[in-house]
Amino acid sequence: MITAIREVRRAKGMTLDDVARACCPPTTPQTIGRLEMGTRTVSLPWLNRIAAALGCTPADLVTLPIRETLPVAALLGPRGAVAPRSARSISPPCATPGMLAVTVSGAVGDYRAGDELWCEPLAPDRFADAMNRDILVPRSAGGYVFARLAGVMPDALHLLPLEPGAAGVTVSAPAWIARVARLVRTL
Repeated sequence: MITAIREVRRAKGMTLDDVARACCPPTTPQTIGRLEMGTRTVSLPWLNRIAAALGCTPADLVTLPIRETLPVAALLGPRGAVAPRSARSISPPCATPGMLAVTVSGAVGDYRAGDELWCEPLAPDRFADAMNRDILVPRSAGGYVFARLAGVMPDALHLLPLEPGAAGVTVSAPAWIARVARLVRTL
């Protein structure tokens, strides 16, 4: 979702401070600025508060991206490509809020240079949801490990490298992990 908070605020001649004070309950100009810039997620309650402060509708503050669909020309299976029996279409991928990306700069495991990996961040209570999946894990000393999640222990994760023959890695209590949810590959 792309917001037009800044454009509407400026069109009404209001400052960040004006909008912050007009919110019910009042907030800070810094918060309004973060919401305008997209560095803070605009939830529906925030959208309603800001719309009321600006004297407009919440719909006036958002621009939803146009999602084109692609017609399905063929179905590919073990017997080859066949025409679908009825009209079908698919929607191209669209990132969900909060996703992270990893770009592959050189071939590693099943990934090729130029691949884009869209990753879903997971909190510690959801680490088990990523078992046997490729994940990005922050290291406490900085940097990251990218590997397959092989085990979730109370205070650590056991990871298998993507390259055969390499030794496994244990990472102690990361604050989050990001599970690969989508591979985008240009052919």
